[in-house]
Amino acid sequence: MVYLDSAATTLQKPPTVARAVRSAMGRMASPGRGGHKPAMLAAKTAFDCRETAAGFFHLDDPENVVFTLNATHALNLAIKSIVKPKDTVVISGYEHNAVTRPLQALGCRVKVAKGPLFEPEVILARFEQLITEEVSCVVCTHVSNVFGYVLPVKEIARLCRLRKVPFILDASQSAGVLPVHMDQLDAAFIAMPGHKGLYGPQGTGLLLCAADRETRPLLEGGTGSLSAQQDMPDFLPDRLEAGTHNIPGIAGLLEGLRYVASKPDGAILRHEQELTALAVKGLSAIPGVTLYASKRPEVQAGVLSFTLAGMDCESVGEELGLRDIAVRAGLHCAPRAHESAGTLGSGTVRASFSDFNTPADVRRLVSEIARLAG
Repeated sequence: MVYLDSAATTLQKPPTVARAVRSAMGRMASPGRGGHKPAMLAAKTAFDCRETAAGFFHLDDPENVVFTLNATHALNLAIKSIVKPKDTVVISGYEHNAVTRPLQALGCRVKVAKGPLFEPEVILARFEQLITEEVSCVVCTHVSNVFGYVLPVKEIARLCRLRKVPFILDASQSAGVLPVHMDQLDAAFIAMPGHKGLYGPQGTGLLLCAADRETRPLLEGGTGSLSAQQDMPDFLPDRLEAGTHNIPGIAGLLEGLRYVASKPDGAILRHEQELTALAVKGLSAIPGVTLYASKRPEVQAGVLSFTLAGMDCESVGEELGLRDIAVRAGLHCAPRAHESAGTLGSGTVRASFSDFNTPADVRRLVSEIARLAG
């Protein structure tokens, strides 16, 4: 199969990831729940993963790396630690439902920084207009999961610092691909999945927490610490990690992090952008194909959306699936992004690349789209 759906989850993983998961299932128990060897080995693995993540994302204290189920879980923890019901929040016009639905549930007044695709200067100016005194938080995606649009998050974070507004970054499509430095962004929280650009298993995620930021648990329960008291511990990571950890997943995530950290700076991004450029070149020659691509490579990561005249997106995705090419079609859980790009009525077909894709994969995609268009 040609797998081009890595923006949903990376299917091809480093072999060390699967080995670590299998090993943990047979050798590790629950961290913080015993002094025996299986529990202590689990505790060491969990700390090694926190420490590796802290180093990779430039976070001072590994204890401020919180394990989550996924980026959605992490974003809910972040948003609900800062935002109160009916607060005013600024978001970009490219947010995923993992951001917009929690804000809707809180009854927030949401101000949307709108701007056309691949024009970061426009969206930055809009953020500057909207971050006013009544705003309690800014939430912004680093990279659009639909279009690969790289938003100007460094500049947005700088605006938030100047105006003393907490900043939450959704790094779902950028962690492991683009630089995500906690110390440079000075974010309150950075949320990310483990199963995409970090090449870990599904069911894993990370929330990076600023040292001075108050947090609110979504769940209460056992943590292996302060068991005599009925309130959740007031220190991280225990405050946000109720219940038994997904140690096999964490062991796999650790190996995924090690894989990404072993690569030269920017190597994965360059590889994905090269494949995107190759796909743009091939697909643009096919009559009826409309591409959503930038001529500025610095503002598009390894995600490419397109439509094919005469066929709805779901049909294109289904036909490609029958030809053993995995893409995603539809709205991609991000209707605001489609609204911003003018594709809300149609959706798009999305091809998304990883470090394990090759030019041959792209050529196969182009060839099958040509057949469908013919």
